[in-house]
Amino acid sequence: MTNIDQLSIDTIRVLAADMVQAANSGHPGAPMGCAPMAHVLFTQFINANPKNSEWFNRDRFVLSNGHACALQYVLLHLLGYKVSMDDLKNFRQLNSVTPGHPEKTHTDGIEVTTGPLGQGIANAVGMAVAERHLAATFNQPEFPIIDNTVFAIVGDGCLQEGVASEASSLAGHLELGNLVVLYDSNGIQIDGSTNLGFTEDVLKRYESYGWHTLEVADGDNDLVGLTRAIETAKAVKNKPSIIKITTTIGYGAAKAGSAGVHGAPLGADSLAAVKKLFGFNADQKFVVPEDVYKYYGERAAQGAQTEKVWNELLAKYAQAHPKLYAELSRRLEGRLPEGWEDVLPRYSPSDKALATRKLSETALSALAAKIPELMGGSADLTGSNLTRWKDAVDFQPESTELGNYAGRYLRFGVREHGMAAIGNGMAAYGGVIPFTSTFLNFISYAAGASRLSALSKLRVLYIMTHDSIGLGEDGPTHQPIETMAMLRATPNYLNFRPADGNEVSAAYISALQHSDRPSVLSLTRQNLPQLEGSSIEQALKGGYSLHTYGSGSKLDLLIAGTGSETSIAVDAAKLLAEQGLTVKVVSMPCLELFSAQSDEYRHSVLTPGVPSISVEALSTFGWHKYVHCPIGIDTFGASGPYLELYELFGLTPEAIAKKALKIVDYYKSTPVPTLALEF
Repeated sequence: MTNIDQLSIDTIRVLAADMVQAANSGHPGAPMGCAPMAHVLFTQFINANPKNSEWFNRDRFVLSNGHACALQYVLLHLLGYKVSMDDLKNFRQLNSVTPGHPEKTHTDGIEVTTGPLGQGIANAVGMAVAERHLAATFNQPEFPIIDNTVFAIVGDGCLQEGVASEASSLAGHLELGNLVVLYDSNGIQIDGSTNLGFTEDVLKRYESYGWHTLEVADGDNDLVGLTRAIETAKAVKNKPSIIKITTTIGYGAAKAGSAGVHGAPLGADSLAAVKKLFGFNADQKFVVPEDVYKYYGERAAQGAQTEKVWNELLAKYAQAHPKLYAELSRRLEGRLPEGWEDVLPRYSPSDKALATRKLSETALSALAAKIPELMGGSADLTGSNLTRWKDAVDFQPESTELGNYAGRYLRFGVREHGMAAIGNGMAAYGGVIPFTSTFLNFISYAAGASRLSALSKLRVLYIMTHDSIGLGEDGPTHQPIETMAMLRATPNYLNFRPADGNEVSAAYISALQHSDRPSVLSLTRQNLPQLEGSSIEQALKGGYSLHTYGSGSKLDLLIAGTGSETSIAVDAAKLLAEQGLTVKVVSMPCLELFSAQSDEYRHSVLTPGVPSISVEALSTFGWHKYVHCPIGIDTFGASGPYLELYELFGLTPEAIAKKALKIVDYYKSTPVPTLALEF
């Protein structure tokens, strides 16, 4: 270890401890313990340009144990990213760029939002998938345009989470040799020693996954060992690598090696002692020696030079392979192909009744042919989700003889949570638009990752089929009730429940147009008619007046429906019209888009002064904002043929019409409140 290495490592340790102490909040232990491995990684291996953090061929770094973010912020500051010393001093303060856990949308140089343990390593798998796919798609002899490594630091907690196991298992199968994970094995978690509940041999587990495994016994001091291990890992091209690095949490502090340094400031006396131990002035705060700035500045300059060389190679690539260059440029600029919306089908009432999952298959197949960056798959439900187009090639290592890395269809296996987190990593990497698929009810398995899609503003398409009791005999274990309410309650989500083919096409258009939001497409197993009055353009508003039944000059009732219940609402309106009522049916495929419309438009659809009901074979939670009486299911479902289930739960045209008459009668003597007001 050279003097500058030791000085840099100690600077990282002290600076991270200063940040936590100033905030009186945070986690000093992991940054102090991980400082040596992070220093070696960032000064010797990671190729990136701090002055252009979006350079596409940069190596990616993920801090999966996001509570250790003081470590990452210090490194970003030393390298010259847009993280100033004042930003470090404002750690965990309101509106700072150094929040309590890394957030992709907040801080220059942060690749993914981490903090919920296990998510980061799964994101790293997704990034490695995207890199391998883009390399296979665009690289040509003498032109390794896409050629970077995904590095991650993980902790014991990450590797206890199921999502990490799901993603790591798949990474081993996929032979992702571009992924290197540094495992900070400090033996401590919040409750105390990991011996309390985590005594497995992690490296044997990862070896069984198909990973290349290494170990560094003294992660506190052995920089040569760390360097050799990372070099060895990078040289293995047909397996992801994990390096178990034994460290001391809170190295140098009075409570080092204990849970006492995990999630609380060191305290003034202990911090002063640490500074003295490492040769710093105990009375000074937030100090970086000039030699450390110089050393890290030199590494940053190397990164800028690496990008310069890459840009020169890219210019030659443009001359040698102009079509590939044009396609790569379009993707990196985030532009979708010209006319992509035009490939989506339009439908009329005379067209055949089909399940919306089948209509989705048609739409997705058309889009896959037009948008080559669209890439994804299913959690072992391909034949049910209908997400694989006819000429799709699987994303597989060639050694399996099942596909290749240029393939765009992923076999996620029964790994819903890992699938969603991998999708987030793919979206964060760039150059691809990921989709994932399972039954709607099982997005609950993936909620930890799907929530981060929204928080991170990532365009991930969740194609969810079997979206209600309409799936029938599989029963309440598979029938979503509360699921859509949970999704609608999640900020920055678009949740679509299309009622026919036009609304399916609109859902895909909107999902792809919104590059900063994830979308859920909830699709039926049962056939639905193509509706009179539906259109792609109307559906893009999230809610619209579908048709009015009856001949009166004044509306007596409004019925709002979504998905499979919209056609039931139509049939109920027809029954009511036969009894002399005038009823408007409103289709509301996406409440989020509808709520974003102007007051004038929303009130033109949900007409003030008119009694209203909604019909949806899901929880009624959240519907009181839009209608006076929501009709749905607020119990679990049941097992049986779906038509019998609809009758059991009162979701037939006759049952709805009967209840609607009572509502109309009630409001004859009671003022009708105006809903969906925004102030």
